[in-house]
Amino acid sequence: MDIKTSVDGDRATLEAIGKLTVQTSPDLSAAVEALPSAVCNLDIDLAEVTYIASAGLRVLVAADKLAVSRGGSMRLLRPCDEVMEVFEMTGLSDVFVIER
Repeated sequence: MDIKTSVDGDRATLEAIGKLTVQTSPDLSAAVEALPSAVCNLDIDLAEVTYIASAGLRVLVAADKLAVSRGGSMRLLRPCDEVMEVFEMTGLSDVFVIER
């Protein structure tokens, strides 16, 4: 999995590319943890994520909690239909802010 990070003030955008599995989810977790403490708003662009496993969902839940604890929020951007289906099946579509 490739992750491209950009930071602009208090907002960071992480662009994830590939499959978010038990093997690759630590990469996304590390990218979130490496964000400067001033970042409180987080966008995770999922347009190039073709698959998401439960380990990936855990990382997204943790990232959301981090953003909220810093007084901000997290948005998931452009998930494909297959990834969106996982969010809907798990009920996370009601938890996350998702922009298609």
